[in-house]
Amino acid sequence: MEQAVKKVKKPYTRKKLPENLLALLHEGKTVVVLATFNDQGEPHQMPLSCIYPAGKEGFLTAIQPEHMSYNNLVWQKKVSLCFLAEGNIAYTILGRAGVVRAPSKTHPLMNIVRIDLIDFKSNVNVLQTVESRVATRPTSAEADDLLSAIMRELKELASEL
Repeated sequence: MEQAVKKVKKPYTRKKLPENLLALLHEGKTVVVLATFNDQGEPHQMPLSCIYPAGKEGFLTAIQPEHMSYNNLVWQKKVSLCFLAEGNIAYTILGRAGVVRAPSKTHPLMNIVRIDLIDFKSNVNVLQTVESRVATRPTSAEADDLLSAIMRELKELASEL
């Protein structure tokens, strides 16, 4: 009689973010797509333009607490991030999210979230290469000042964690 083979789960091992992705994030000019799921399993995606590495194992970002993605990540914790940029940078990151500052010191309508790396995979394709990234620009001088201040807060907090 054959015995059923029990699948053994690999122990969790902390991974480090790839160097090319860290370099991109230190520039502070990339747009990332954050994916979350609500309690009915419905997906929700949103772009993040204020994201900064927290060491080599995570990120900090600022999100409005009224946003559906924020509510989803607070409820479920697990998130996915998609990075695409020139230099053929193409990664999907699986992470665990948690609020580290509410509200942000920069703006009372923003909260700071840390996303710790669980796993990542390269999405580099042998048939095509990523030549450019999504680029954004502030809608006004005031928006530019606010975005710059949020990035400064993220960098400062990243050095403290």
